Amino acid sequence: MTRRRLNPAADPVLVIATHNPGKLREIEALVAPYGFSAVSAGALGLPEPAEDGTTFIENARIKALAAARASGKPALADDSGIAVEALHGAPGIFSARWAGPGKDFAAAMDRVRRELSWRGAEEGARAHFVSALTLAWPDGHCEDFEGVSHGTLTFPPRGERGFGYDPIFVPEGGARTYAEIDPAEKNRTSHRADAFRQLDAACLA
Repeated sequence: MTRRRLNPAADPVLVIATHNPGKLREIEALVAPYGFSAVSAGALGLPEPAEDGTTFIENARIKALAAARASGKPALADDSGIAVEALHGAPGIFSARWAGPGKDFAAAMDRVRRELSWRGAEEGARAHFVSALTLAWPDGHCEDFEGVSHGTLTFPPRGERGFGYDPIFVPEGGARTYAEIDPAEKNRTSHRADAFRQLDAACLA
């Protein structure tokens, strides 16, 4: 299958289909070396579409297509979350919803801890982060990629960096949470970095 490629020389503006400042920072750092000028859907005043897909890829497509069609420019969307094995993959695609309308991830992480505690599987529980990236064009064309980062959970949360569930996630082979490591290191090893490497090879390199 022939992939559609982006050319920053022809159009350097890339819309990042997010209203999440933490996610925007990470994606900006990934696309900047290619010469793109990233602008968020939030900065453009674009509405947040209803994320009613049943998979990470479906939700990433919804966001990317909405931003591309509304802006008239290519748009990149990420849909990501954490899946806990002992919770049968929850919260999964509902990771953001566990934080509620106020995006209270401290409460969401506490819910994960309580759910695990009820099952006697709190410390060292296996989990993985998933990042689905969709690159969409205004004509409806999409390119989809998915990356995964495996690890374990730790409580209480540790670290001030990162966002979302980063303070409770220790990547495989590491000793520090995603919220404790340097953002540049996370950008080399995370689920989002894994998905972006695939996008890079297919649409950017």
